[in-house]
Amino acid sequence: MEPVVLNDRKARLIGIPLLSLFIPLITHSDVFLAVDVNGIFHWLSTCFLNTFLLWEGNRYIFIKSRQFFPQYNQTTQRLVYQTLASIAYTLLTTIVVDYFFCNQLLGWEERTPFLIGFRISLIPTLVVTLIYESVFFFQAWQKNVKKTESLARENVQSQLEALKNQLDPHFLFNSMNTLAALIDDENAPAQKYLDQLSDVYRYVLVSREKSTVTLEEEMAFLDAYIYLNKTRFRENLLVEAQVDEAAYQKQVAPLSLQMLLENAIKHNIISKENPLTIKILQENNYLSVANNLQEKKTFEKSTKVGLQNIINRYRLLTDQQVEIHKSEWNFTVRIPLLP
Repeated sequence: MEPVVLNDRKARLIGIPLLSLFIPLITHSDVFLAVDVNGIFHWLSTCFLNTFLLWEGNRYIFIKSRQFFPQYNQTTQRLVYQTLASIAYTLLTTIVVDYFFCNQLLGWEERTPFLIGFRISLIPTLVVTLIYESVFFFQAWQKNVKKTESLARENVQSQLEALKNQLDPHFLFNSMNTLAALIDDENAPAQKYLDQLSDVYRYVLVSREKSTVTLEEEMAFLDAYIYLNKTRFRENLLVEAQVDEAAYQKQVAPLSLQMLLENAIKHNIISKENPLTIKILQENNYLSVANNLQEKKTFEKSTKVGLQNIINRYRLLTDQQVEIHKSEWNFTVRIPLLP
């Protein structure tokens, strides 16, 4: 659970004393103004203690509810938990302050009826909840706007890079159709290879406009991409996938799995003596892509642009981090499965 940081020191220093003063003036103005100085002190000290306990307690409940239910789709659960916890805490605080502090310690003979005292105590509870919910909502809105803008910039940058490195799609598809017509009908392997290549390119064009796609779509595309590479490397490239059926409706960043496979193929030796094995495994709410490590001994240093692109995209999509693990024998990247 990530900590919830609240920069609310000034609000607490100003808000608690003000509420302590205004609540008796609003709810018992006639009684409050009629008592002597000693009585006013008792009223103010009681209201301050009550407001202080309610503010700090409900603030703690707010923080914990945010930690337990941090996601947007958990808003209903969080509000139910927060409301029930706040009401229970307010009830307990009312009992402690009115019936222990006032009666036992101060010796007040006249006490506010319990239900009235409880309803009055709900005022600071409501005020505190509204303040923190409003501030948190505004901060979340600002954060979402920034994420949306950053994601848009990331997509635009990706599209610009794609335009620099790709031919006109209509020209390429027309060329593929022409090539398909030139291939002999009996040459089934060549026809299938061209069909798979068309599927791969079509998916790249369609998915580049999306922030996320279903894992089912990504895996279907990955099958075509794997077919193209196995045609080249044959049995020297082994790809295994173990994913629960329910996970196929989860979301992932488009082309993220393809990019991880491409990196594994690009940076490792693939031969009959040293076959490359890539495993795609589901681990709770993560999908891991792991390969045996047999790095090429070349002078060309990896820029890691593809991996950094995946990290940047997921940083904009979720608070869950992309995890990278490298050992002497294996290289693993774990990406979050998004709801």
